[in-house]
Amino acid sequence: MGLGYVGMASAVLLAERHEVVAVDVNAERVRDVMERRSPIADADIEDFLATKELNLTATTELAEALPADFVVIATPTDYDTETQFFNTSTVESVIAGVAEHAPESVVVIKSTIPVGFTERVRQDFPQLTILFSPEFLREGQALFDNLHPSRIIVADPGEAAETFAGLLKEASLDEDTPVLFTGSAEAEAIKLFANTYLAMRVAYFNELDTYASTRGLDTRQIITGVGLDPRIGDFYNNPSFGYGGYCLPKDTKQLLANYKDVPQTLIQAIVESNATRKDFIALDVIAKKPKVVGIYRLAMKAGSDNFRASSIQGIMKRIKAKGIPVVLYEPLLEEKWFYRSEVMTDFEEFKARCDVILANRMTPELEDVATKVYTRDLKGHD
Repeated sequence: MGLGYVGMASAVLLAERHEVVAVDVNAERVRDVMERRSPIADADIEDFLATKELNLTATTELAEALPADFVVIATPTDYDTETQFFNTSTVESVIAGVAEHAPESVVVIKSTIPVGFTERVRQDFPQLTILFSPEFLREGQALFDNLHPSRIIVADPGEAAETFAGLLKEASLDEDTPVLFTGSAEAEAIKLFANTYLAMRVAYFNELDTYASTRGLDTRQIITGVGLDPRIGDFYNNPSFGYGGYCLPKDTKQLLANYKDVPQTLIQAIVESNATRKDFIALDVIAKKPKVVGIYRLAMKAGSDNFRASSIQGIMKRIKAKGIPVVLYEPLLEEKWFYRSEVMTDFEEFKARCDVILANRMTPELEDVATKVYTRDLKGHD
């Protein structure tokens, strides 16, 4: 249930060996799946849909997919700034639908949820078997990360959990994939703490870059020297405009909310650090006194079509607040305006019009205007 990155990767993965019915309220996504097109940007999913024999159908109605041995929930859980918690209404709606139409089906939640959520819905729906199995996927490489999972985690231990873990393990192309059975709250915490650690690592190297830039030091030399320590490693350390996308911003805030009445300083600092980084980038650009600032792509990651909560949006707002015109080049947008910023479709005209172009990652198509490009990128990749 839910045909975003998690849902599509799960559906395609399991449909190689089992009958899968994909469900989404978006009729266009359902039509894409039925016509063997991927509704999301993921090269492996596109390849599987085009070349593999998949026992996969799709519908907009959950009831048409029931009963099922397992109902995998991969619906969105956006962070609600008013409640300071995930909005889990879509997950709860699916669970209620299963309880009504097929209570014998095992529910597996893959949506990211607050710590304690699984236990609560078990109490609300005692007639159901409800498991939680966190996903650890990268946008644009969701199926790859399912085929080569870093770990498989299912909560709680029992026959249903073992069976579902077996489905994921048989689909893995790696023989030594670790399988871990935990309590539900522990599994929920694993997901939030893992993403918050990744956000912390992004924030750490961004703050290193902010310091080096402010003091006139060579960021590359410092990061290279730091990364040679095997305990740190030379990975996931490329400076950026800030962590963004769908998961890291909301998961760090949710973990912080779960810390209510628990002493902490680091989790709060990770959340605040991302805003501080956007402040620095914006002020650094504003100091150049540009006449027109161009934004090259809202999607911050290569191979991704998702720009929800991308860091560049916050930087745009800060620059525009100073009265500096901002224009966008984003082929994913069909609209002519994005939050009152003009969306340009002619790339050559875009490059000519801007005197500063913000690019989270440098690409070959910007090389001819490299002197205009503002980026903190050191490696040319994510």
